[in-house]
Amino acid sequence: MSASSGSLPRYIVQRLLLVIPMMWILMTMVFLLMRVAPGDPISAALGGKLSPQALAAAKHRAGLDKPLIVQYWDYLSSVLHLNFGTTFTDNQPVIDVVRDNGGATVSLTLAAFIVALLLGIPLGLLAGRLRDTFPDVVIRIFGIVTYATPIFFSGLLLQIFVAPHLGLPTGGEASPETLFIVPERTHILLIDAFLSGDPASIGDVLKHIALPALTLGVGICGVFIRLVRVNILQTVQSDYVEAAQARGIARGKVMRNHALRNALVPVITVIGLQVALLLSGAVLTETTFNWPGLGQKLVQYILGRDYGAVQGIITIFALVVIVVSVLIDIVNALIDPRVRF
Repeated sequence: MSASSGSLPRYIVQRLLLVIPMMWILMTMVFLLMRVAPGDPISAALGGKLSPQALAAAKHRAGLDKPLIVQYWDYLSSVLHLNFGTTFTDNQPVIDVVRDNGGATVSLTLAAFIVALLLGIPLGLLAGRLRDTFPDVVIRIFGIVTYATPIFFSGLLLQIFVAPHLGLPTGGEASPETLFIVPERTHILLIDAFLSGDPASIGDVLKHIALPALTLGVGICGVFIRLVRVNILQTVQSDYVEAAQARGIARGKVMRNHALRNALVPVITVIGLQVALLLSGAVLTETTFNWPGLGQKLVQYILGRDYGAVQGIITIFALVVIVVSVLIDIVNALIDPRVRF
């Protein structure tokens, strides 16, 4: 094997080139799935609300009276120009819907991801160190139960049993007073609250995001618990850890400096996969907590049978997952050179 085959620039170029067929397959699947349903999207969204003449004009404006292959080409071309279409029910560009509602989804997803890491990594490390003991069994059961429990059900449990005792809000991104006071700068309320410098507004936003982030974060922390535990067990049995212990290095220091560092490499790889899980879980979480994000907006458009909006939002979700996956692969290659070969 040549030395260049393991070079980082070569690996990055290969991963970027793989994005092209991935995006093409993804957009093709979205296009076809939106057209599997009988009828057409305009009639589904606006049927009964417009006259036959107005309905025909709306179909013409949306290009749905063209042959399917022409519609497919128009769709691919528009996405390549970052034009994700227009909603049928309220005639908004999908990119504007994402701009206005995406900030809430971003803040919820990041907060839930932090919760998952703060719970999953320490618990997985503890379970690995205390293998086959009572704490290990409890942690593994906790990971299985939280992962298997539906997001909406755990959210309802937190709303009923936790929110009243801690005085936490059960819905919305912030109180009306905070929404009125905090100026909109970045379309991400949490950042806008910090930029405003008002402690009361910051505290209000953090209180509102606490339960949704806990619900979504606990739901996926089981993945990190199992992954860290398995890799800790494998790393502890490796030759270099046994050699370090034989030299008299304390077990705790070996775990921190050698075992944990190597056990976290696969976690970085899985992070890209968890983005897709977080986005899908955000749909249920936002609906449960009346969180004004893209997930809740997507549900509204699905119920309204607005396939134009659904197609655009799902395409953006999928593109985000692809971009994050590529970035995670590159970071993983920087950390572990073996990935490049």
